[in-house]
Amino acid sequence: MAHDRTAVVTGASRGLGLALTGALARRGWRVIADARDGDRLERALAGVSGVTAVAGDVADPGHRTTLAEAAPDGVDLLVNNASALGPSPQPPLADYPLAALERVYAIDTIAPLALIQLLLPGLRRRRGRIIDISSDAAVEPYAGWGGYGSAKAALDQLTAVLAAEEPDVRVYACDPGDMNTDLQQQAFPGEDVSGRPAPQTVVPALLRLAEGDLPSGRYVARDILP
Repeated sequence: MAHDRTAVVTGASRGLGLALTGALARRGWRVIADARDGDRLERALAGVSGVTAVAGDVADPGHRTTLAEAAPDGVDLLVNNASALGPSPQPPLADYPLAALERVYAIDTIAPLALIQLLLPGLRRRRGRIIDISSDAAVEPYAGWGGYGSAKAALDQLTAVLAAEEPDVRVYACDPGDMNTDLQQQAFPGEDVSGRPAPQTVVPALLRLAEGDLPSGRYVARDILP
């Protein structure tokens, strides 16, 4: 069990972020939970103790500063879970709107690094952990996934380099696999994704990264489930 530990989880109003936030809170963590939709975030976290909701867009520097200020003594864990898929249905790269691609990169790649930079002094001091949520699209060339996949591939490389540069912080990229989430439904419009695993099934793997002794690196959730 965690005692007097603080985590920041982005994208916490639904899916994997919400499932992980609840699990951390039940294990004694204080969680600072972020999501763009403030009303949805408040509803999702109603009745969950030990959680501070901070609504806003992770691509907004002012919001990132507010998240950091919510933990003035530093954090033990940062989970960069917030993601943008981009247009749905996903277009081929030949037709990808560049303004939309900039938005995907702003949320999926730039915002995680910017938040890491803000929280890194406390993470170093507390010998904390960073978990960047990745995807198999970061390593597999799926047609139609050039925007989201390349943004996650860039995040993977940032994560790997950060791990080499920060020996006092454990730095992980984690591919959670397919899940029954809103983002998965956006990726496959018109398809029934209800048969995919629930986000809760991935949480034990993330808890192992958050609280266990695995070295920094890239992991696929199913490979590290307890």
